[in-house]
Amino acid sequence: MEQADFHSRQAKYVLRLYVSGSTLKSSRAVENIKRVCEQHLKNRYDLEVIDIYQQAKLARDQQIVVAPTLIKRLPLPLRRLTGDMSNEKKVLFGLDLRVRE
Repeated sequence: MEQADFHSRQAKYVLRLYVSGSTLKSSRAVENIKRVCEQHLKNRYDLEVIDIYQQAKLARDQQIVVAPTLIKRLPLPLRRLTGDMSNEKKVLFGLDLRVRE
């Protein structure tokens, strides 16, 4: 467990956040995930925000059916989180940054 924890503290994260336009929920999701990334992954993440209205093909290719959806591409395993990312404990757990209590 310690080795996995060390790895998660060193790994580069590749994240994609799929949003639906400039809705309140989408704006909140962008704000919340940026805050979490800056607090817990400073200088160790790439975050791409994709508007599914402007880039529908990308959303189809990734089978996005709900927006906002965050996909953690790296480090593996791939994870998907939905919602406005306001529940920090769930976001951290989904990103493998905290163990479930």
